[in-house]
Amino acid sequence: MKLIGLTGGVGSGKSTVADMLRELGAEVVDADEAAHAAYSPGSSGFDSVVREFGRDYARDGSIDRARLGELVFHDDDARRRLNAIVHPLVRDWMAHRTAEAAERGAEIVVHDVPLLFENGLEAMYEEVILVYVPAAVQLERLVSGRGVPEDRAQAMIAAQMPMDEKRRLARLVVDNSGTREETREQVKRLWDGALVR
Repeated sequence: MKLIGLTGGVGSGKSTVADMLRELGAEVVDADEAAHAAYSPGSSGFDSVVREFGRDYARDGSIDRARLGELVFHDDDARRRLNAIVHPLVRDWMAHRTAEAAERGAEIVVHDVPLLFENGLEAMYEEVILVYVPAAVQLERLVSGRGVPEDRAQAMIAAQMPMDEKRRLARLVVDNSGTREETREQVKRLWDGALVR
């Protein structure tokens, strides 16, 4: 089994590339899905988040992700505290899903990890694919595509390592600033050339 890391920046289109890899035959294990599971209602992660940040960050029996996101994108200490709760749970969840994929005979497992470089996880993977777009495209997609207010979008981008810095760290890059078909062609070339061999 080959373990591949997939990363990018907020608004880069990482999920689009993950779907394309899935269509080509990869099993994708998504860190965002793991994070949702990590503090789902009734979980130990839910209890820890409420204990750390207070009942104001829970609504209708779930963590208020929008409110918590607003806090951690503007407060480095809050982000560190949240990560200390969530990251170990995410790692366990992803390890479990990866083991299940291996048992099913998966040949390529892709970990979709937004903060892969920020957390120094490169060494875990045989290859790391960066989904790249310029910062201006990230901002445009968040504001126009997702309806995120511009100041919040800028804070979200600023909370991550700059895309150009990630690009210097990555060996495999998919430039997702063009058409979907152009992106698909790049993904297929990577699949045939770097992943399946």
